[in-house]
Amino acid sequence: MFELKKALTYLLMPLQLSLLLMLVGLALVWLGRKAWLGRVLLTAGVLLLLILSHKQVGLALLRPLEARYAAIPELQPGAPLPAELAACRTIVILGGGHASTPGLPATNRLSTSAASRLMEGVRLAHALPDAQLILTGPGLTPANEETHGAVLAQAAQALGVSPARLWLLTSPRDTEEEINALREQLGDAPVALVTSAWHMPRTMAYARKAGLNALPCPADFTARANADFRWSDWNCDLTGLERSTKGIYERLGLLWARLRGKA
Repeated sequence: MFELKKALTYLLMPLQLSLLLMLVGLALVWLGRKAWLGRVLLTAGVLLLLILSHKQVGLALLRPLEARYAAIPELQPGAPLPAELAACRTIVILGGGHASTPGLPATNRLSTSAASRLMEGVRLAHALPDAQLILTGPGLTPANEETHGAVLAQAAQALGVSPARLWLLTSPRDTEEEINALREQLGDAPVALVTSAWHMPRTMAYARKAGLNALPCPADFTARANADFRWSDWNCDLTGLERSTKGIYERLGLLWARLRGKA
């Protein structure tokens, strides 16, 4: 079921779905079988790709997710911490992927999302010097012994975090399993939960269902629009496609969780 879910989600992403429609459409046109249907599918694929690559469409899909939870504000040295944050003795950083490129330091192997999440976690770790950091993420493949949590730990140490403060959680395969494992390990203790802002609504839905006492600490804000008008904000490019992809991916994840009564 897990692999089937991943495969279906992959095919429903904007780029993959658009290309699939175009390829099927081209095949029908060239084969001469139901050429009218082929033209419809080909046109639909092109239009879908153009629409979901538009920056404003990507912003419209992603901004409501990122606006659900506010970022932890700037923490001034010597100033009192927000009460909810001060109560946390554990900081959890959910993994966001890495490359297995040899020769690169861990900080350069992290994906953009993982690096942003780690940076926020380290910022909170400086404000909470007694807090333990839990780093999550399995290996890239079952045969890959280097887990994502281990790469995060290497990067955290490179950024000055003591190894004694790091705890790895690498057996869960996805967010739902991670939240359930955290609930088993931490019980009712308050925890600062760090993940991407667009991923936080689904993560907190799992946390509420599992009974995890989590304080949302969003990072990796992607739907950052310019305050002034710029023509470049109204074109189609990879930025728009990436935002649309994240927005659709998270909504599919929320729908799947709700259908199973998990959120």
